[in-house]
Amino acid sequence: MQIDGENLGLEMLEKVIKKEEKVTISGEAKERVIRSRNSLMKLIAPGAPIYGVNTGFGSLLNTKIDRDDSQKLQLNLIRSHSSGFGKPLSEEKVRAIMLVRANSLSRGYSGVSLELIEKILEVLNRGLDPFVPEFGSVGASGDLAPLAHLCLAIIGEGEMIEKNERKPSLEVMKSKGVDPYILKEKEAISFINGTSAITGIGAVEVIRAKQDIAMASASFSMAFESLRGTRKAFTPWALSTRKQFGQSLIGAKLYSVFSESPRVVEQDKLKIQDAYSLRCTPQVYGAVYDTISYVESVLVSEMNSTTDNPLINDDEYISCGNFHGEPVAFACDFLAIALTDLGNIIERRLARITDSSLSGLEPFLVRNSGLNSGFMIGQYAAAALCNRNKILAYPGSADSIPTCANQEDHVSMGTNAANKLTEINDNIHRIIATEFVMAAQAMDLSPNGYSPFSARLKEKIRERIEFLHSDRPIYRDMDKMESVMESDDFIEIVKEKFHTLF
Repeated sequence: MQIDGENLGLEMLEKVIKKEEKVTISGEAKERVIRSRNSLMKLIAPGAPIYGVNTGFGSLLNTKIDRDDSQKLQLNLIRSHSSGFGKPLSEEKVRAIMLVRANSLSRGYSGVSLELIEKILEVLNRGLDPFVPEFGSVGASGDLAPLAHLCLAIIGEGEMIEKNERKPSLEVMKSKGVDPYILKEKEAISFINGTSAITGIGAVEVIRAKQDIAMASASFSMAFESLRGTRKAFTPWALSTRKQFGQSLIGAKLYSVFSESPRVVEQDKLKIQDAYSLRCTPQVYGAVYDTISYVESVLVSEMNSTTDNPLINDDEYISCGNFHGEPVAFACDFLAIALTDLGNIIERRLARITDSSLSGLEPFLVRNSGLNSGFMIGQYAAAALCNRNKILAYPGSADSIPTCANQEDHVSMGTNAANKLTEINDNIHRIIATEFVMAAQAMDLSPNGYSPFSARLKEKIRERIEFLHSDRPIYRDMDKMESVMESDDFIEIVKEKFHTLF
């Protein structure tokens, strides 16, 4: 796969982060990068002050740096800015960050050498896993701390993760035959002045969110049928009267599933309408889908943008604010809100399906209830996860704390906004798994008249999770269900009806 600074998308990124694709830089991008580097060297030759090249950083911008110290300046920047903390970002996220950073620098406005981009791609292609801690970025002046840690590893002074252990990066690189990189003029500031951490992390979580909305649509199908819902509210012409794309898309797919369900078709004659957690699912899920699509568009634009400072264009250099993470910070916060509400509506169905007065099924989905509590606490756990997501849904971008002696007096906090998506997605995954397990139990308690789609899903679940005859530790069922949801054969069944959501 080639990057050119213009055409990186989520599908390409997903192939790279899963180590399926090697990456090179296109010939046209190489020419742009070389031209930009030559322009920079011409600009600095007369000694004119260029921020971060022959001046200090941040509030030290008026401090002149001698030409002889220009490379030491870049090295010191990486050393001093490697000040993050927390657990390591996952290998997939670090690979995404490296790919996004290399693509951004490939646009030819950063003044870096071609060798720097090729070194990033070499580390990526050789499967090296730089240690990048989770916290420390405020999301303006770029993702300074995480990108500095990434660069520190590449120059041989940081750490790499190997076999789940942190090891000196120089040691790991030598063992793999990879030479550490020596930074040239402007390369450190170009490396760390950018939104690649927010964007890379956010992109990984959008990929997960797309799978979540498809899985949630499948688990809803099973629950809806077991609760004997009516498909009236999913009638395509009715949904199309509201001009919301996601609503019509998901509603039509659900209507198609339910049209093959005798028990749902029968309910069309008996019921006037359902509760909101059933009837309004196309509206809620559609809004979540549209939000995911919007966030994807913002992130893809950012992947193919130049986000460092200063920028070089022929004989002109400009100090601007493209490193400010606000666009992607807002997008990540928006996604957090949408995913949180996805969990909310699922939890309401879990409450309904375990309440015999609403479901018409055995209390808490177990025979001989009283002696058995069944899935009572499964709904409690989902409620707790929903509460946790509501806490996490507070927008990180609503805050700003000035930094760097008030030179950087407004920041985005976008990296925190991106990082919290990981836990929200984890929680949503568990809530969806709970709905699958409970819906399968409900289907077995009322076994007749299901659609082929829901029946196949239940059959696949039953290969790993037995019907609950009497109480057992159900967390093990939920753990198994999460594994089932990640299996290729289960995903393929879901894709038969909901492939366009992935």
